[in-house]
Amino acid sequence: MKTFVLPDAFRTLRYRNYRLYFSGQSVSLIGTWIQLIALNWLVYELTHSALLLGVVGFVTRIPSFFLSPFAGVVIDRMNKFKLLLWTQILSMIQAIILAVLVLTGAVQVWHILVLGGLLGIINSFDAPVRQSFIVEMIGKKEDLSNAIALNSILVNIARLLGPTIAGILVALVGEGWCFSINAASYIAIVASLLMMDVTEHTIASEKSRPLAELREGFSYVKNFTPIRNLLLLLALVSLMGMPFQVLMPVFAKDIFRGGSHTLGFLMSAVGIGALSGGFYLATMKTVLGYGKKIIFATMIFGCSLAVFSHVTYLPLALVCLLFTGLGMMMQMTGINTVIQTLVDDDKRGRTMSFHAMAFFGMVPFGNLLSGVLADSIGVQNTLLAGGLCCMLAATFAAYSLPKMRELTRPIYVRKHILPHEEV
Repeated sequence: MKTFVLPDAFRTLRYRNYRLYFSGQSVSLIGTWIQLIALNWLVYELTHSALLLGVVGFVTRIPSFFLSPFAGVVIDRMNKFKLLLWTQILSMIQAIILAVLVLTGAVQVWHILVLGGLLGIINSFDAPVRQSFIVEMIGKKEDLSNAIALNSILVNIARLLGPTIAGILVALVGEGWCFSINAASYIAIVASLLMMDVTEHTIASEKSRPLAELREGFSYVKNFTPIRNLLLLLALVSLMGMPFQVLMPVFAKDIFRGGSHTLGFLMSAVGIGALSGGFYLATMKTVLGYGKKIIFATMIFGCSLAVFSHVTYLPLALVCLLFTGLGMMMQMTGINTVIQTLVDDDKRGRTMSFHAMAFFGMVPFGNLLSGVLADSIGVQNTLLAGGLCCMLAATFAAYSLPKMRELTRPIYVRKHILPHEEV
């Protein structure tokens, strides 16, 4: 009798804890995307303002910019499992409150802003602890890149299914039930976490000072050129490129003359492209060559976004968004993987908090900027400018690639990620 063997692209699922996490997240992330799409649609229905769409996105994301570095210190000192469990429970409570306000007809824009800010505070801890905890769920660090890629695949399966489901639900039952479904979806991830067999990890000594640890983490990121350059690239793309998502309701309603189902199609196209990129990265057995892939992906993202910005034919727009999602996924996951494989374990929480600051923390400024620009030069020219900036960033990153290779390969050899002869 033959024993079933997982395909190499899914090899990390052989670890029980990661398998539980993966299954719980598969439900919870779909709920998260349902809420995100429904919330954007609700805001635009209430206000008919691209500027307020940007403001809501700003308020939801801005806590990550200010709090993530401090969250990193907490993560390196506390039990990551318990902290992750609490972020899920608090996120569930936020979704319940939002659902009650909408279903009772009491919701106002200021409610959305306050609840968005609270969720942003929760996410300031959730995003870096989630990334740091991945290492503790797998047995071999050489499988880390596969675990990150599978997690990204999961995010983009949710990106694919969530908007489509949200578009249908908003049209049939309204936004309130979308928020209720998201609240219920957190039960899956909480249950999966509680079923894990988690080993207690050593926490930093009580004699250490949080501010000193914060300075140490900042100095580490600033002085380690490969991580610093990758975070700068991620921050620029997050500022100028990623906010395209918050303007999708405007494209769906005003450019393509559609409804919530059109918004679902647009976001699903991004999800399909991102999913393709995730599967490709999951098949890779080494981080060798990730530098070129990150630069190439950033260029694809910028080019496709720039073309999409002035397309008025929906099928062609969906094709553009496929490549937008592909480039976004490969750039985001590639940077995450390289940083996670380079960073020292005792600085992982702090480093990933700066990663969250560069990725999630810059998006609010981009959301606000895109909202302001959309009101002054139009949504199409706003996305065009963002795409061109991403292309320029990719060009500059290409010049620094030889130096990046020189500095990273000896580290990969020391960590047995690459064999000695490949240096």
